[in-house]
Amino acid sequence: MRDVHVAIIGAGFTGIGAAIRLKQQGITDVVLLERADAPGGTWRDNTYPGCACDVPSRLYSFSFAQNPAWSRKYSGQAEIQRYLCGVADAYGITPHMRFGHALQSARWDDVTQRWHIDTAGGSFAARALLLATGALSDPAWPAIPGRDDFAGPAFHSAQWRHDVPLAGKRVAVIGTGASAIQFVPAIQPQVGALTLFQRTPPWIVPRRDRAVPALAQSLFRAVPGVQTFVRALSYLAHEITFLPFQHRRIRQVTRHVALRHLASQVADPVLRARLTPSYDMGCKRVLVSDDFYPALTKPNVRLETTAIERIVPTGVRTQDGTVHEADVLIFGTGFRPTDPPLAPYVTGRDGRTLADCWRPIFTAYASTTVHGFPNLFVIPGPNAGLGHSSMIYMIESQITHMLAALDHMQRGAVGALEPTLAAQEAWTRDVDARMRRMVWVEGGCASWYLDRSGRNSTLWPGFTFAFRRAVAHFRPEHYQGIPAVSAIA
Repeated sequence: MRDVHVAIIGAGFTGIGAAIRLKQQGITDVVLLERADAPGGTWRDNTYPGCACDVPSRLYSFSFAQNPAWSRKYSGQAEIQRYLCGVADAYGITPHMRFGHALQSARWDDVTQRWHIDTAGGSFAARALLLATGALSDPAWPAIPGRDDFAGPAFHSAQWRHDVPLAGKRVAVIGTGASAIQFVPAIQPQVGALTLFQRTPPWIVPRRDRAVPALAQSLFRAVPGVQTFVRALSYLAHEITFLPFQHRRIRQVTRHVALRHLASQVADPVLRARLTPSYDMGCKRVLVSDDFYPALTKPNVRLETTAIERIVPTGVRTQDGTVHEADVLIFGTGFRPTDPPLAPYVTGRDGRTLADCWRPIFTAYASTTVHGFPNLFVIPGPNAGLGHSSMIYMIESQITHMLAALDHMQRGAVGALEPTLAAQEAWTRDVDARMRRMVWVEGGCASWYLDRSGRNSTLWPGFTFAFRRAVAHFRPEHYQGIPAVSAIA
């Protein structure tokens, strides 16, 4: 069993960013345990046609590793994956990665003050453990009867079957979330017929994607400060877009923008009515697209809004008794952000797992640490998600908190550190008080933002700079520490 200072589960944005910052702070005894055979996380796994980020690339990247060569305002999956791999190589993080090391269990040991970690590729002991698997790591499958009865190829958008030809085929797509509005326009021109099953229409605003001119790329390379300035402007512009989530009158403006966007792209009043949401804008995730609505107006696309009864071998049967025949079935049904898949496998000091502690409320102190789980960091954690800006900003804020905690342990000869229960509960009360003013709670819809208790445990109810101010500063009085074993001896 190899002993390391910090073990990181996952080699996506969080894992790579944390390893770099740890190295910069002088902590080089780090291992990244990755279940797959390459880094990248979400951007490695999601390879569906049209996959791209819905936050501008200049903002959706590390502040310490800006890329002057982004080809588009909103870069695609392959370009983001190349960026991540390139950053890992440039900062010397790739040699710290261990592939094929899916987590099987992680157990805290009070005697050794170590996390004992078992993976598919070997065992490790670590002074600190970082769960960096993210909220979009495991696909969510809908509870539709007969899901396994379909006779043809069936797959989730997060596990795209590139070996399945779609040309000329009858394709059924279940779901109209962020992934579906990207891959539906991408596959529409090649399929014979596409039936899109919509339970609830999303609010969609214009994307206005465009190529980054070669001249701008050259300027960013020659004068990095220009790119930093442009990034700052982009950050401020996105911070402003938080206001509609909190203020109903401002929300009416964005609602008008979305309805105009719909009207300009869908001339048919019947189809337009079926695509118009009945819930308050922002209650569910607001999506960005320039080509989704036009794809639905094509003659080979049918929007089906009758509820699904079950999946049958030949297609999808709706509650009106109609069987919509299909050759291929694609699920665009998103992920499980409030039900972290690794939670049952992480056991704290009292023998309880994270799943036990997070049932039914998914919470953590400063969105990063959990009472009863010493030296454990969860990034991104509960209430660290966003509906308006870049998650990388939030991740870097949490990494700063983790570094400060590790530094406090090192300077104070602390072997085990965890937040007090009072601090964690106070943090949760404060977040919930802020949340009461937000559209996510009062908007009249159910969404994947809500956990089993009905609490929005996914999003941060404020500006991102407020999150950084609240999280990045480490407060020792909110933690309880136990002297290191060597100090006790």
